[in-house]
Amino acid sequence: MKRLLFLFLFSLMFVGCKNDNGLVFEPSNFGNVPCENCALVNISIPKAIGNMRLDETINTALREEITFILKYDDEVEASSIDMAIKSFQNAFAKLKEKFPEESTQWEATINGEVTFENEWILTIRLDYFLFTGGAHGYGSTRFLNFDKTKAVELNNEGLFKDILDFEGFAEAKFRKQEGIPSSESINSTGFMFEEDLFYLPDNMGFTKEGLQLFYEQYEVASYADGPIILTFPFEEIQKFLAQQTF
Repeated sequence: MKRLLFLFLFSLMFVGCKNDNGLVFEPSNFGNVPCENCALVNISIPKAIGNMRLDETINTALREEITFILKYDDEVEASSIDMAIKSFQNAFAKLKEKFPEESTQWEATINGEVTFENEWILTIRLDYFLFTGGAHGYGSTRFLNFDKTKAVELNNEGLFKDILDFEGFAEAKFRKQEGIPSSESINSTGFMFEEDLFYLPDNMGFTKEGLQLFYEQYEVASYADGPIILTFPFEEIQKFLAQQTF
């Protein structure tokens, strides 16, 4: 009897001390039924469903990013994803009313997925495409990075021990990938870095392959060049990272 009681108390102690910060997600979908006079919206993202502060941080960051993408009508207070969709719909309706013969159907598609997770770091990637008239639509990618231990969203500086140290390493990789001689300026082959100086993109995050840097269309090159993507395997950059990733 004493032995059973001891085992029971030991198991409670083990459970209470265990640092289990694993996350659980479920699919979360938003959108509207297709119709002739409304914009087409289709959103599919992961939703953190625990009761931890980290879950709230993740869901809030996703909501804010999506509302930023879809907010086209400033008269609509986009405090939720549904209201952001309404903002997008209203902007299209106003355009349709003003130019009934010229306006084509608007479209917004947003898909999110977890691309990396370990004990310390979580990354969610949002891929989106918008068409609001003109010759072509616009597609891009957003990375959201989180510190799981502190339950906060990380900015780019938070990913590194010293971001300027990493920037020098990244420039060498960029030049090698894009065929830019080290003796020439960064724009010598046609890139469009401001002030002819290399800089990191605003958009970067972790995938299974490593750290991905994503330069959007128009960010440092022409639209025809598309996005410029660099991927750094973990073993190459671990010394620069603030947290262990593999």
